[in-house]
Amino acid sequence: MKANVKLPDVTFRTRVRDESVGGPNPYRWQDRTTAEYFKGKRVILFSLPGAFTPTCSTYQLPGFEQGFDAFARQGIDAIYCLSVNDSFVMNQWAKAQGIEKVQVIPDGSGEFTRKMGMLVDKDNLGFGQRSWRYAAIVNDGVIEAWFEEPGLMDNCPDDPYGVSSPESLMSYLTQAVAAE
Repeated sequence: MKANVKLPDVTFRTRVRDESVGGPNPYRWQDRTTAEYFKGKRVILFSLPGAFTPTCSTYQLPGFEQGFDAFARQGIDAIYCLSVNDSFVMNQWAKAQGIEKVQVIPDGSGEFTRKMGMLVDKDNLGFGQRSWRYAAIVNDGVIEAWFEEPGLMDNCPDDPYGVSSPESLMSYLTQAVAAE
């Protein structure tokens, strides 16, 4: 659906560890652009409704973390997890999940998600605006393959998951390699 579409240019407000800051919370602000994340790389980008939520924490994020090396063997340079959460939340979620290989990207204001056409209301859960669940294989900032959960809508009564799973993306990559 969104194949061959260039990712929107936005600036993400991130917090990065910097020991020179000192103290119990040695992090500083660092802005990173879409180009800084995606230029010259073939990556997996997956987006989900929220850090610390059940499906995201039980299946999707750990699945991509556990599959990182297998994805790398398929030509993937990085895996990014994006959510409409601020950098403080995303960093703590990655820490709580023991994530070392997948990088988290905070879309705190939802700007990237809105420009992707994936911002939905989740007021029925008290979340406000969040991302619809999707994944993409992105090559040098352009979407190569798109994996969107069915039923895109505001206040969805359930949380579809499967199309954007690590297994689905691995299946696509292994079939693409076999077809070459």
